[in-house]
Amino acid sequence: MSAPEEDHARWRNERHASVAGPTGNLALVETRWVGPERPDLEAAQAAAPVSVTVTPIQRNDIATGEAEYGLRFWDADSPAIRAYDRIDAYDYDPAWVIEARFTPVDAGRTVPFEHIRDNGGTRDLVVPGDITFTLDGTEHRLAAFDDGGVLLLVFGDPTNGPETYGSGRFLFVRRDDGAGFGDAGSVILDFNRAFVPPCGFSAQYNCPLPPAQNRFTQPVRAGEKNVVFTGGFDIYTAA
Repeated sequence: MSAPEEDHARWRNERHASVAGPTGNLALVETRWVGPERPDLEAAQAAAPVSVTVTPIQRNDIATGEAEYGLRFWDADSPAIRAYDRIDAYDYDPAWVIEARFTPVDAGRTVPFEHIRDNGGTRDLVVPGDITFTLDGTEHRLAAFDDGGVLLLVFGDPTNGPETYGSGRFLFVRRDDGAGFGDAGSVILDFNRAFVPPCGFSAQYNCPLPPAQNRFTQPVRAGEKNVVFTGGFDIYTAA
């Protein structure tokens, strides 16, 4: 096994452990939005079963833009964790490790992203620059948003549904040139590390969907495909 394949196998093992952890994607059993007032986190934690962790969450109301607060409940013994088997994935393919160019834009540029639980509404996410590259003779200009100081690409392709998670997949953009976040330079898109978004593990997430410019016309047969559960478990009927 080559060094890149070994690194990829290590990443796969880390993913497997992470999603099934006490506050991993599979553990989220409830997202409870309270409103404009901060909820009593200590009281919620005190009332929760021993296997449950409670954390705060915040977003802007999609209609008014005002801050909205809530709580998330993570159960280390959730039905999804008990039914979890694996994440199906394509074999590692070095051809899907692509060097691209990141070009920053004016501060504060946003792109409207539709989210899976917003009934067609959009939320503006800060996109600090453009990612450009050529694949099979086709030029691409992608929008990756700022996810806590890391560029996160939300993309779709024709495999969504027949082979991979139907709503699209996520990919963290890698920098190997030593440049800081937001600086112009080369970036790496390792589609072998494309992953099923959190909403593929729990119906309690509200994941962004790929905007039009992030939808490939050619299939991206690299990275994770779908989450596999045992016993016919379904995250939607369990929600």
